[in-house]
Amino acid sequence: MIYSNPRHIEVPNLDLLTLLFAKCPSQVITKARARDLTRQFAYFLRHQYGVGANRPGRDVVVTISTGQSALVSDLTRQIKDGPGKVVVCSEDVKELALSAAHNAGLPTHNVLVLKSYPEVQLKSADGALECDFGGSLDWRRITDPKELEYSKACVLISHQNMVSECYLLSTLGREAWERLGNVFPKSTLGHLPAAHIAALQGYLVNSVYEGSVLYWMPRFNFDDFVRYFAELKLTFFFSVPPIFMAIMKHPAVKDQFKSVEYATAAAAPMSHDLQESASRKLKGIIYQVWGLSETTGTSVAISHGMMEGQLVDENDNDVEAGRPGEALIKGPMITKGYHNNPEANKSSFAVDGWFRTGDVLKMEGDLLYMELIKYKGLQVAPAELEGVLTAHPSVADTAVIGTQREDTEVPTAYVALAPSAKGKISEAELVDYVQGKVSDHKRLRGGVIFIDVIPRSPTGKILRKDLRALYSRHTKAKI
Repeated sequence: MIYSNPRHIEVPNLDLLTLLFAKCPSQVITKARARDLTRQFAYFLRHQYGVGANRPGRDVVVTISTGQSALVSDLTRQIKDGPGKVVVCSEDVKELALSAAHNAGLPTHNVLVLKSYPEVQLKSADGALECDFGGSLDWRRITDPKELEYSKACVLISHQNMVSECYLLSTLGREAWERLGNVFPKSTLGHLPAAHIAALQGYLVNSVYEGSVLYWMPRFNFDDFVRYFAELKLTFFFSVPPIFMAIMKHPAVKDQFKSVEYATAAAAPMSHDLQESASRKLKGIIYQVWGLSETTGTSVAISHGMMEGQLVDENDNDVEAGRPGEALIKGPMITKGYHNNPEANKSSFAVDGWFRTGDVLKMEGDLLYMELIKYKGLQVAPAELEGVLTAHPSVADTAVIGTQREDTEVPTAYVALAPSAKGKISEAELVDYVQGKVSDHKRLRGGVIFIDVIPRSPTGKILRKDLRALYSRHTKAKI
């Protein structure tokens, strides 16, 4: 059975630049300036480096955001995989970029250093070439979805994907706040790495489209983060569970977030207790969203117009309502696959464009239950147990699933030990460790199973369906 929202929202058949800049380029000066800089940078890249001149949509530019941690080996691999023609970096990571470019065979003048303060500047690392902002490249309006593909990191994200994500979220969000009679000016603080899909889409695309005010932190510092919310009276933000945990626990956090109307958590599941506690500290609503790079950020299957979802078993057959199955989703926000990785494409995408999320869900009535274990009717969130386990110094990685025990589900943990801990700690010791930190119904009654590597997607998502299949094989072998 395919689940979908009965409401259909027609997404504009536009490219991203047209959506963001074409309608009202002079209403907000920062928006117009962003439009002009985009065109001027594009002109410089086209005429000095030939980017897009002969093979539109095929050139690759690798960028490093300011403050982002990266390894030379990682960046070298990304340039070679492209293959990359130009590297754009900030001043503080110039040496890293130069080393990677050298390893990948790129000349020094193909490494561009971007500065934004006190004036915007873009020039080659060797000083031979500099953008004079004298030329401006008009973009060709793209309306054929087949022409929209470009590569970002290892995931192929199209203009259509980003336009759909931006337009649908903005439309639904605006309507929701209007129904509540709570329309407010949107302002936020950019503090997540810009290379992350949440930051790329949320900060650099959605904020421009919605006319929001975006303040940028070149580097994250928690004390400054808290202070900025009080000084700037910011109205919303999205972040990751560890930052919400810090907000909840830090004694210096009092009423600095009182201007916040709502917040959004993503990147990893947030436990119910943390969500409730952080909401009380913020005195506002915290929403959790579901998505990843392959879904261009938030997807939440059937709650977005034009998105569809289905739950299937290990043979891709539909599962009955109330039974768990892997969530497959489809729609305009689902990306085209992975760059130069046919093996990952084959394992992650089913026929007709359905994306295998790796998440196990079940549908009861009109509600989807995700990654939730029911022990004798009591809810157990795998994310909470995973958080407890990863805090143990012997644990390198972990994933918790629900397994059947008599007439109920019980939590079972797969654990990848740190190299230094192998042979020095037992499964029973970790079970006892967790037992001392959680409520009785959350104990690891299914035990701990050691594994070399936790199965994850190419972008790092835990593949719980693979763990369920592994557990099933293990159980049958014991019988």
